[in-house]
Amino acid sequence: MADSSFDIVSKIDRQEVDNALGQAAREITQRYDFKGTGAEITWSGEKTIEISANAEERAKAVLDVFKEKLVKRQLSLKILDAGDPRPSGQQSKISIALKEGITTEDAKKISKLIRDEGPKGVKAQVQGDELRVSSKKRDDLQAVQQLVKEQDYEFAVQFTNYR
Repeated sequence: MADSSFDIVSKIDRQEVDNALGQAAREITQRYDFKGTGAEITWSGEKTIEISANAEERAKAVLDVFKEKLVKRQLSLKILDAGDPRPSGQQSKISIALKEGITTEDAKKISKLIRDEGPKGVKAQVQGDELRVSSKKRDDLQAVQQLVKEQDYEFAVQFTNYR
């Protein structure tokens, strides 16, 4: 029988992020506490989001609204790499970079965890910015998924390509 396998990845569902951003932008335009603050949230390039408001607290409040929308759409907050608020003329701005992909060091950490604590006979190999995990038994793969979910990494983890 062939090995069963799955991939451990860190990918962003751009459509869901875009939807969350749209919802946050609508809420900001409608909420009374944001009236007259010049608060807005927009895309700034392919993987960057820009928040601006006339006060640092308002910019942070916009970030909180955006995070709330992401959580409602089952997106991990670990995909966000928000910078500190910075003054820009009359405005205060926050840049948010979206993190995607697993670095080689992180992939090695996960691979070592699977080797050390996972079931015997489970193999993990790094393939670019993802990790392929394979085993003869599907139960072992499910145990590995549970093991990886229990860890607290600084990046979002998804499991794809389950065969």
